[in-house]
Amino acid sequence: MLRIVKTKLGTVEGIPAADPRITAFKSIPFAKPPVGDLRFAPPQPAEPWEGVRECYKFPAIPVQPSPNRNPPPEDVYSREWSVDPDIPVSEDCLYLNIWTPAKNGNEKLPVYFWIFGGGWQVGHTAEMEFDGERIARRGIVVVTVNYRVNLFGFTCHPELTAEYPDKPANMGLQDQQAGLKWVYENIEAFGGDKENITIGGQSAGAGSVMFHIENEESRKYFKRAVVDSGLIYTPNMPDMFPKRSVKEAEQLGVEFFKFCGCNSLAEARNLTTDQLRQKWSEWGGYEKSIACWTPVFDEQFNKGSLIDVVKEGKCTPCPIFTGYTTDEFIFGGMHAVEMGVRKLMKEEENRGLNIQNYCYKFDVPIPGWDHPGKFHSVDLWFWFETLAKCWRPFKGVHYDVARQMCDYLCNFIKNGNPNGKDLCGEPLPEWTPFKTEKANFMEFTTYSALNEIPPSAEMKKYL
Repeated sequence: MLRIVKTKLGTVEGIPAADPRITAFKSIPFAKPPVGDLRFAPPQPAEPWEGVRECYKFPAIPVQPSPNRNPPPEDVYSREWSVDPDIPVSEDCLYLNIWTPAKNGNEKLPVYFWIFGGGWQVGHTAEMEFDGERIARRGIVVVTVNYRVNLFGFTCHPELTAEYPDKPANMGLQDQQAGLKWVYENIEAFGGDKENITIGGQSAGAGSVMFHIENEESRKYFKRAVVDSGLIYTPNMPDMFPKRSVKEAEQLGVEFFKFCGCNSLAEARNLTTDQLRQKWSEWGGYEKSIACWTPVFDEQFNKGSLIDVVKEGKCTPCPIFTGYTTDEFIFGGMHAVEMGVRKLMKEEENRGLNIQNYCYKFDVPIPGWDHPGKFHSVDLWFWFETLAKCWRPFKGVHYDVARQMCDYLCNFIKNGNPNGKDLCGEPLPEWTPFKTEKANFMEFTTYSALNEIPPSAEMKKYL
């Protein structure tokens, strides 16, 4: 197996996964630590190293609140994923992880580049559901990337703009792009094909993917995209995230620095990580943070909603694999992600684009004492086929559906079409590209079946 790999910056050593045919490389640096004078700055290229770097453990997670030791019953997300209250947290977090089934560096396997979600406030690559081994078993090189979140990843300030006039905002998105570029330049050494990279993400990770679809530089490095629970369209509802220009975000940065007792960027960089975490909490914690530090409209990484950008002819999307869970983001009786999926497909058709997109609906019954429904993010256990890591009493039928979902996903990653054979060599039920006239979704319940799901009467008003 491929255990030692020479990258362009140095040599790394991985470890066998649970399946020894897979090698996992954890904590490979793709940028300099964003500390000291690089706090709040765009990511800078990592420096070379001597000797063999042991890549055995996940990196520290990006700075965020530590997981809750005793989450209340209503806190489904802490119970589901944030289960290690002692996990290391550090600003030095710009590392990525790779799972490869390659025996040598000449195999040119398809690559899946994954971006975690969490409202651009929390999240990390060490979450249990993101173990890439099951996908790697299907002949794919899997990469998961850390990036800065909340104030560490999305602070703007006039002095920052003066330092970096070409890239003054969205450092967290720039981190992702830096990781993507590193993968493009190095993944062949791990047996991957740099010309066959699929970028994927869920929730804010899916939102990030859409920003990269709009970004000309990012588009150099991938062929297709997976957008899980990210296409949100709510015509009658307030925007979930604020729309700020760089200038407006700069003023917010000035206000927050003053709240911290700082009158300059240099003073803010001299604060300790713990001091900034405390001020973040005093400022209003997660609820206020999500209204402050999210992607800024900089016309580089954020040109607006992908739906609007496509409608205006400013972007031609790549093929997309996308969908939603039944019980997420329902406003005024309308499912915001379902509507977003339909709206994007419609705008592509209005422009005469003939892109092969595949859409799904996740409606698998989820067991547990909390009766959670098909809540936002629960499908991640299925796409990565990592149900065995979850506390929920999943049964055989859940494992069957997860295996099939993962098969579909991996087929799409390989060649842009989810159809083909499953892991056992049996043909999968046919999945046809989405067309508005048929409104065909692959519906995952206790089995998989392609169904026409017409939009509701209310949705039709906006399509």
